[in-house]
Amino acid sequence: MAAHQPGGATAVTSHRADDPPQGAGRSWAPLILLCVAEFMVILDVTVVNVALPSIGRSLRFAAADLQWVVTAYVLLSGGLVLLGGRAADLIGGRRVFLAGLGLFTAASLASGLAPSAGALIAARAGQGLGAALLTPAALAVIVATYSGRQRAAALSAWAALASGGAAAGLLAGGMLTTWLGWRSVFLINVPVGIAAGALSPRLVPRLRPSADTGRRLDLPGAVLAAAGLVTLVYALAGAPSHGWGSARTLVLLAGAAVLLAAFAITERAVRRPLVPPDSWRIRSLRAGMAVMLGATGLLVGTFFLNSLYLQDVLGTSALRTGLEFLPVMLAVGLGSHAASRLLTSTGSRVIAVAGLAMMAGGALLLSAAGQHAGYLTGLLPGLLVTGIGTGLAFPAASITAMSEIRPERAGLASGMMTGAHEVGAALGVAVFSALATAQAMAGGGFAAGYRHGFAVAAAAAAGLALLALVIVPAVRPAPGMKARVH
Repeated sequence: MAAHQPGGATAVTSHRADDPPQGAGRSWAPLILLCVAEFMVILDVTVVNVALPSIGRSLRFAAADLQWVVTAYVLLSGGLVLLGGRAADLIGGRRVFLAGLGLFTAASLASGLAPSAGALIAARAGQGLGAALLTPAALAVIVATYSGRQRAAALSAWAALASGGAAAGLLAGGMLTTWLGWRSVFLINVPVGIAAGALSPRLVPRLRPSADTGRRLDLPGAVLAAAGLVTLVYALAGAPSHGWGSARTLVLLAGAAVLLAAFAITERAVRRPLVPPDSWRIRSLRAGMAVMLGATGLLVGTFFLNSLYLQDVLGTSALRTGLEFLPVMLAVGLGSHAASRLLTSTGSRVIAVAGLAMMAGGALLLSAAGQHAGYLTGLLPGLLVTGIGTGLAFPAASITAMSEIRPERAGLASGMMTGAHEVGAALGVAVFSALATAQAMAGGGFAAGYRHGFAVAAAAAAGLALLALVIVPAVRPAPGMKARVH
């Protein structure tokens, strides 16, 4: 439970059968296993992109249907995370994690062996459902297992996966598709998933469901939330190709708004809501979600436009494109490490603002790339600055969001943060694509659209940094069980 301390501090403890003595450190083995499983899931968001041409030729996809290899996964993983997070609270984090891991591994095997286009799309939907269970449950276990500086370090490592995994997916996709064929991008998950599942009962702590949450799941709320989020992500994913002003996009966005409004009304009427209305009154959770959504949109949009620039403008191969994103992964790791070291002294507000300001600077550098800008001098500096900024912003967002969450709602809060990440990713691709396309059609080609997209991104990141200065509380993880919130 969260106990208020003198001076406005909040102490966060976990309801567990095996809590160690005050101040005792926990083994990092659970974190390593959970991060390995999550890294496998994150890779699957982008690893498929490089393999899409090979998949299309092999399974004879219609051109209009190939996008569903990505869209089926994103819709299920983004639309059901709230349900997965709440299930972790009601059933137990380890149980839901193992269920998600098992489903994801089985669906990966089905994807790798898919004999037809329809079979692959169905298997990818199964992977998305597994990810929607696995991700919030794993994060809930981390939040309940670690405290103080250990939690700051654990969430920093988790955040580094969320941001660096996208770049790693491009690299892994290029290597696996080139050397082993497209089926390997799915089959590689199978031995990893089996090993993680075998080790989980020994390494992942078993968290008791809180006695006061009840065991009933708010099914009407779950259906409305899933339908609203799926519709929203689907609208955003299709906006670049159909247009923001198209009837399809506008109808879908309106439908998502209606469904989510109905969800909000339902939550106020039911006895045990999926998302208790008072959750939205937690300032730190709202602030963390806002930073996560904005930073994810900026990062994924950056990967999207630079992947196109490297391959379509500079003529870089898919494999080399993946390799050229490798420094971004290292930059994200550097920023994440710095965040975990600085959070205890400076607080999450300073780190979040600094990270977003660096992302604005990176976008500004990329907006200066010319028609024939080279990788080393034209793109790499901006990518590195963006990577370091992301490594700072993501841990700050995660630690801020979880600082005032009671243990019995850790899964729900994890689902809300994961949902913000998924919506941010879809929004980033949609907005960056729309900006670049509009400017390219106005004259100047893709390079002009690229510069325009990053000029707007720089302004947006700067605005988000100013917003973070106002809305993000100063959370300082302490060595013991306390997390100071001011």
